[in-house]
Amino acid sequence: MAPSAAQRIVIENCAIATVDADDTEYASGYLVLAGNRIESVGAGKAPEGLEDVVRRIDATGHLVTPGLVNTHHHFYQWITRGLATDHNLFNWLVALYPTWARIDEQMTYTAAQGSLGMMARGGVTTAMDHHYVFPRGSGDLSGSIIRAAAEMGVRFTLARGSMDRSEKDGGLPPDFAVETLEGALAATEETVKKHHDASFDAMTQVAVAPCSPFSVSTELLRQGAELARRLGVRLHTHGSETVEEEKFCHELFGMGPTDYFESTGWLGEDVWMAHCVHMNDSDIAAFARTKTGVAHCPSSNARLAAGIARVPDMLRAGVPVGLGVDGTASNESGELHTELRNALLINRLGAHREAALDARQALRLGTYGGAQVLGRAGQIGSLEPGKLADLVLWKMDTLAHASIADPVTALVFGAAAPVTASFVNGRQIVENGRLLHVEEDAIARSTREEAQRLARIAAQG
Repeated sequence: MAPSAAQRIVIENCAIATVDADDTEYASGYLVLAGNRIESVGAGKAPEGLEDVVRRIDATGHLVTPGLVNTHHHFYQWITRGLATDHNLFNWLVALYPTWARIDEQMTYTAAQGSLGMMARGGVTTAMDHHYVFPRGSGDLSGSIIRAAAEMGVRFTLARGSMDRSEKDGGLPPDFAVETLEGALAATEETVKKHHDASFDAMTQVAVAPCSPFSVSTELLRQGAELARRLGVRLHTHGSETVEEEKFCHELFGMGPTDYFESTGWLGEDVWMAHCVHMNDSDIAAFARTKTGVAHCPSSNARLAAGIARVPDMLRAGVPVGLGVDGTASNESGELHTELRNALLINRLGAHREAALDARQALRLGTYGGAQVLGRAGQIGSLEPGKLADLVLWKMDTLAHASIADPVTALVFGAAAPVTASFVNGRQIVENGRLLHVEEDAIARSTREEAQRLARIAAQG
């Protein structure tokens, strides 16, 4: 529950990076939270005479930023980490689909707890999960994921995925791991109607999210887009991740991924796609023209040897770009705050070299950029009066960062910074790097047990 609107929390004596339109920063400033909203932010001390102040935080030595926003993930993969570590994307999928096709509700719930917990401890306040594996008879997988997010207190978007192109149709998933076209559309609509909250301060939203061109029929893409727009929700999928995908689209559809997506109604300001590594100038121009968003997943792209996305070119063209962890079977750390650094460093290996990204651009990708991509830039992603109170206090006066004068540079270029406090909707969910509303050690035990159970089932299968 969000705190009462009458209750105020005052945070003082901290450096602040607001990530607003002007990149306003304060070397020493304050924030006042009133209920679940940011009431004021500025330089110096908080105003005198504030009423109903229930807590004051002396944040000396800290940098306060908007909470991090994760724009692409696959929570269920938490219990298949460390496998197929030397594979490219297609071979990795072929190796792991037979195991993934045996997940059930308890596994999915436990994996969601692990994925959410690791992100929340590292400053994520808004998470998303692209869940697309629904084995027959596996239980209420969507409900279990949403329950895990609610228990942890993280703001959440479930991208209800689907697959209907199995091995017999030339796709990658096993036949028993996919849904029918009709079944996928009906289940997706039911999930939206049951769980999506369109309100300003929504804690749970749902997007329509067929998996990828090589696991989804053209009709599922087309009808999925029509369904999303009829229900007024966003659309998400994987796009242009590898050279193999580009070849697949040319062979099967006679065009590249971006043109194929546009032909099925999958470009627009209500759409965001994961990866977008292999994009030519025409593709980037199409995304910019339609305001289609991108979830940039630098660590996963490197882990699967997919390539370097042209993020600097996308940003210069006006494409909305956020950061994503991606599934933890291709990014075993499961953390988003490390992606700030990895996005900056990996993009500097590309054509733009040292001019590719700077520290503040990286921070914007992980905060406001993510809010744009999820369609929530009016509510989260920057520290401004009237926005939701989703923010992080990073401790910057320890051995790891104290000698770096600029705190934003320290956060992005330096080691992963400790999180002293993280607030979502005005409610604290992390204190001194520990989750407040769930038991971390119990989650660690249950994730290990469920990973072992899945491995046994897969071996028997």
